[in-house]
Amino acid sequence: MSKKYIIGGAIAVIFAVLAVFAFDTSKIEYADFNKAKETGDIVQVSGSWVKDTPANYDSKNNIFTYTMADESGNTADIVYNGAKPNNFDVAPMVVIKGQYQGDKFHAKEILTKCPSKYEGEFDDLKGQQLYK
Repeated sequence: MSKKYIIGGAIAVIFAVLAVFAFDTSKIEYADFNKAKETGDIVQVSGSWVKDTPANYDSKNNIFTYTMADESGNTADIVYNGAKPNNFDVAPMVVIKGQYQGDKFHAKEILTKCPSKYEGEFDDLKGQQLYK
C-alpha cells in the first residue's frame, strides 16, 4: 500500500474517534430531581412551574427563581441567571438544563413548551373540541 492511503486512513480514524468523543460529551440525559441531586451531573429535567409558589425576577442581578415539579412529582427551587422566558406563565411544560449546586437546581437553559401544541381549540358553535 502506498503511504498516501495509510496516512489518509489514519486521519479518517482520528476524525472518527474525535467525532464520537465530541458527541458523547455533548449529550445530556433526562433525569428527575432526585437523580440530578444524587449524581450532581448536568441533566435535563422536564416538569412544570408550581403555580402556587412565586416566580421572581431580580432585574438588578438578572436572576429568575421559581419552584418546579418534575414528572415524578419531586419539587426543587430553580435558579436561572437570565430573564424569565416570555411564555413562562402560560407554558404547560418546562424543560430545564443544569445541575444542583447545594440545595438549589441551577438552570443554564429554560425551554418552555407552547401551550397551543398541547391544548385543543374549542368550536364555539358546537362545543366540540378540535385538535390540531
